[in-house]
Formats: sequence, C-alpha cells, structure tokens
Amino acid sequence: MAIWGAATVLCVLAAILSRRFSPLAALVLFPVLASLGSGFGLRTSAFIVAGIQNLAPVIAMFLFAILFFGILTDAGTIAPLIHLLLRAIGKRPSRIVPGTLLLALLLHLDGSGAVVFMIALPALLPLYQEVGIDLRVLACSTSLAAGINFLPWTGPTLRAAATLHVSPLALFLPLIRVQLVGLGFAMAMAIWLGVREEKRLGLQRAESGPQESPGAPSGLKSVRLWINVLLTLAVLGTMLSGKAEPAPCFMAGTVLVLIVNFPHASGQGVRLEAHAKAAITMTAILCAAGAFTGILKGTGMLAAMVSACVHLLPARLGHHIPFLLGLVSMPLSLLLDPDSFYFGVLPVAAATAGAYGVAPLMVAQAALLGVHTTGFPVSPLTPATFLIPGLTGVELGEHQRFTAPFLFAASIVMTLAAVAFGIFSF
Repeated sequence: MAIWGAATVLCVLAAILSRRFSPLAALVLFPVLASLGSGFGLRTSAFIVAGIQNLAPVIAMFLFAILFFGILTDAGTIAPLIHLLLRAIGKRPSRIVPGTLLLALLLHLDGSGAVVFMIALPALLPLYQEVGIDLRVLACSTSLAAGINFLPWTGPTLRAAATLHVSPLALFLPLIRVQLVGLGFAMAMAIWLGVREEKRLGLQRAESGPQESPGAPSGLKSVRLWINVLLTLAVLGTMLSGKAEPAPCFMAGTVLVLIVNFPHASGQGVRLEAHAKAAITMTAILCAAGAFTGILKGTGMLAAMVSACVHLLPARLGHHIPFLLGLVSMPLSLLLDPDSFYFGVLPVAAATAGAYGVAPLMVAQAALLGVHTTGFPVSPLTPATFLIPGLTGVELGEHQRFTAPFLFAASIVMTLAAVAFGIFSF
C-alpha cells in the first residue's frame, strides 16, 4: 500500500507540474485508479464521499468569502479608503512605499493576490513613474503585503485545512502573532526601501501630494458605506473570536451585504454571476482534494507511506520537521505549485511528523510561513505572478532577483518567531 500511495502522489505531482492535467482532473483520476487497482472496487465511492464530507465547512467558507468580499468591492466600500490613502502619502518615497504596503494589505482582504496586483499596481504606477521611484520597489512592496498577509480564506490556508481536515481558524489563530511579526518586518523593509529611494532621488523635503479627494458619498450611498463597514467588522470579529464557525459568518454576511447594496433580485443575480467563476473553480478543486485525501486515508495508503517514511527518516530529524519545513517553505514555492504541495506533499509530511509525536497541525502551520504565501509572488507556478511584470513593465527575472530575498527573509523571520512563541520547537 505504501508503493500504491507513493505512486499516486507522484503521478498527481507529475500530472499537475507537467500541465498535462488540471489539478481537478489529477486529484480525482489517479487516486481513483489507485484505489481500483489495489482492489477496493466500489468502496472507492465511500472514501470519496467521506473525504468531501470532511471538507464541507471549508468549501462553504471559501465560497461565501469570495462572494462577500467581491460584493463589498462592487459596492464601492474599499474605494474611499484607497483614495484616502493615496491622498495621505503624497509624493515622498519614504511615505509612498510604506503606503503601498498598506494599500496592498487592505486590498488583500478578499484573499486574492491577483486582485492586489490588478488594483494596486495600476493605481500606483503613475505616481511611481512621476516621482522616479524604481518600479521594482513597487513590485516588491505589493508582493510583501500579499505574501505575508495569509488569512483563513486564502488559498494556502484552505488547502492546508482541507488536507488535514481541520478548521482554517485552527491553523490561523495561533499564527496571528507570527504574522504580525512578519508584517512588522515587511513595513520595516518598506520604510527602508522608501528612504533609500528618497536618498537616491535627492528628495529632502516632502512634496505636496494630490490635493483633490473624492467627494464624500451622500445620502443613501453614505448610509450603505457605513453599513458595509459595520457588517465587515461584525463578520470578521465574530469569526476570529471563535464563537461561530467561519462558513455561517460569511454566509450571513454575504446575504446581508447583497440585500443592502443590491436590493433588487436582478442586480443580486448579476453580482453573484460576476464572482461565480472564481468561487466555483476553487470549490471544485477543494471537492477533488476531498476525494484525494479520502481515498489515501480510506485505503490505508497514507498510513503505509507514513510507516515507510518513519523507517527511512533519521529519528533525530523527526521532531524537527516543522522547523525545517518553515526554513525551506518559501523556496518550495518555486518547485511545487500550491495544489501539488498542499494536496500531495503536506499529507505525507504531516502524518510522518505525527508518528514522531509532532502534531500534524504544526507542520501545516510551518508550511503556511512560506509555501505559496511569501513564495507565490515570485513563483512561476502561480498565474498571479505574471501580472506583476505585465502591469509594471519589470521583467519577471528582474522582479524575482530583487524581491525573492525580501520574501525569503520574511519567511525566516516568521519561522523564528513561531519558535519563539512556542508554536513549534527548534
């Protein structure tokens, strides 16, 4: 069974990396073939159903999180905050670069790196060109924000939770302090880059920034804006407090913001259709992930692979798996795409660590410190990466050489912080 399991994982990895199969197809086809080939027959369907049932809360959370933040953006809730930030930072590099980081953090609330790049880069590019700031700095600061700001509804967290069949909050909440350290590091780097650019350009005094600000929304629009802000705070606050599960929070929040901002059924349908593609695509992949992990567990392949790894891995390294994974997590993003790692490698790594008495949750948390979090903005295996050269004009190789050291350093800093906070040991 260990051989069957290893062959299944390798086939899934090879199929996804070679781009001959979509993640959806690979995650379903090869486990089903392995289960049938190893003699489990129609029991395979029960394994698949069990896997999907375990993922139902995660799938629902992702679906409604996409809709919730998409509708808020459609309603113009974030636009005034963006204009306010652009007005405040003016034309001084020492303010512009940290302001870029803050704007990207705000935009990343919906969990999509692509959205960050598509909105922040075009909005700030003219300002960077006017002042003369190196455009690699623009790409780097937005990448730091999008990479470090992993949330319970972002792709890596959802994949890790799906693999281990745990709540995304169980992964995320212990990492809040670690993430704050990472964001502090990112802000320090943004300030340093801004000051360096200011010195290079010879700007000694703050120059006036844009003087015009958008008119304050009036009447019903203003009321809706404040309702949206209060609803957002209520949904996120309730969810992060742990008093309610994420899926019901986002479900209720989605319904309320939809009714408040688009009171007619026709408008509601249009908004739901606008975000349906992104929601359904990831939902389908998560269902496929449930089939994959359900088969690996139900057939006993995962347990057999763990047993084999325990015998092969030196005992002295078994207890250090989370720390070692944290150190190499960012570079792994350059070698494996998100689905290959979280659905193919993480289950084996987590189960192997469990055999040495290390909580599998720690392994997933270590992975979140770099694998397609800090690593995704420079990884050629994620489509969002290619938005950066396309929107800034910076060549991909130049962006990777400039930005990767900052992202790698952020991953190392967060790994050391996780050790310091006792999330996992050295």
